[in-house]
Amino acid sequence: MTETERAVDDAERARDQGGGLRRLAPLPGRLVRDELGVLLVLGLLIAGIGIAYPDFLDTSNLLSTAHNSVYISLMACGMVFVLAMREVDLSVGGTYAMCLVVGALLVRDGLSPWLAVPVMLLTGIAAGVFNALVTTLLALPSFIVTLGTLMLFRGVGLALADGKQITDLPLDDSFFTVVGGDPGGVPFALWVLLAVLVVLAVVLARARFGARVRAIGSNPDAAAFSGIPVVRTRIEALALSGLTTACAAALALAFYGAGDPTLGQGYELQAIAACIIGGTPLAGGRGSVVGAVAGAMILAVVASGLVFFEVPINWTSFATGGVILVAVAADSALRRTGRRRK
Repeated sequence: MTETERAVDDAERARDQGGGLRRLAPLPGRLVRDELGVLLVLGLLIAGIGIAYPDFLDTSNLLSTAHNSVYISLMACGMVFVLAMREVDLSVGGTYAMCLVVGALLVRDGLSPWLAVPVMLLTGIAAGVFNALVTTLLALPSFIVTLGTLMLFRGVGLALADGKQITDLPLDDSFFTVVGGDPGGVPFALWVLLAVLVVLAVVLARARFGARVRAIGSNPDAAAFSGIPVVRTRIEALALSGLTTACAAALALAFYGAGDPTLGQGYELQAIAACIIGGTPLAGGRGSVVGAVAGAMILAVVASGLVFFEVPINWTSFATGGVILVAVAADSALRRTGRRRK
């Protein structure tokens, strides 16, 4: 066992014994306990809308609604790690647009779409590493840094695209027909989201990287004193956020078949809202990848439900904000009830 590994173990043991935080239960048990509130809200929303409008429960509509949540869900999966260590990444909307434009330009200029995807992913990682380095070197809050890079990255995307949508892509290429299609009747993007969800949920709950993230979020000073590499972990967490955002951009390129530099506006706030709905607090120390995806699904269900209820578009933000408050309150009440029973 290395010195870092021992430090992580010591930090977690100290948290369990002195910080009043419970030890990690087996993963299935944790899932039922920690994500119950948000999953219950999601189920009630779907059932409620379905009772009023049975067509809402049509398989094609549910798949379409789930597909609409994929981009926010992927951003939220990476955002969970950032929030869990008391950081925040407001740049994901700009990173998304920049990666989308980079990929579209490469494909338009003749590069195979399959080869453009790794470039997009590396671009997202580079954006996350840049955020972490500026945050560390200038000793600034990540909130301020990523607020600036949000506009910086979006500006890069707009400049590269000359403010126009990038079209004339080879839509008959297998990348667009497969990745942007519905193999087996299910959108390909949903299979990607499922894979990312499983991997990152295990990483956060069981991998050493996830333990470092949670230890730093619980007490940054104690984590640093214990020998945990805080700077390296910050770089890795923000790089992961950039990676999942770039993954969302690659799926969007395949689905839309164009590169629009104006896409992604407001996605950063929706991703953070999805994480909070799913039980990841801004105070750090814990997080839930499953909950974050469920939170993004709730936002998508609300948006789809408003269409069925014929709610004027001007009320969309109002209704979404109300659902966020109700979801967070319900999840918080369930957590308090669970703690009282122990």
